[in-house]
Amino acid sequence: MLHHLSFAVADLARAAAFYDAVLATLGYVRVWTAPDAIGYGLPGGGDEFAIKSRSEAVTAPGPGFHLAFAAPSREAVERFHAAALQHGGRSNGAPGLRPQYGPDYYAAFVTDPDGYRIEAVIHAESALPAVPAA
Repeated sequence: MLHHLSFAVADLARAAAFYDAVLATLGYVRVWTAPDAIGYGLPGGGDEFAIKSRSEAVTAPGPGFHLAFAAPSREAVERFHAAALQHGGRSNGAPGLRPQYGPDYYAAFVTDPDGYRIEAVIHAESALPAVPAA
């Protein structure tokens, strides 16, 4: 359904360092770079997500909005969460099962440096324990 999505960011270098790190854990890379924007996607593909520098104040959408990135494994979800915390993000839900969303819904939730709520998620079986909802 969606072709791509972009976020306005206050500091492109800061946002690029964050998204380079967290998206790499999920297998995504920069697919293009411009002076005021960067696009991310699968290697050899087009952008599915972009960050764009804005000179005016950046305000992330309020409660109810978040962006979920597909993860290739539960380990990738854990690496995503750790990388986010190491690069200026804040935890909004540690990696773990979320049975309220489905029996194999394994996700981690973070807030990026500009205040956007993002998630890494995979639906796959594993013996890892459930984490209480955030």
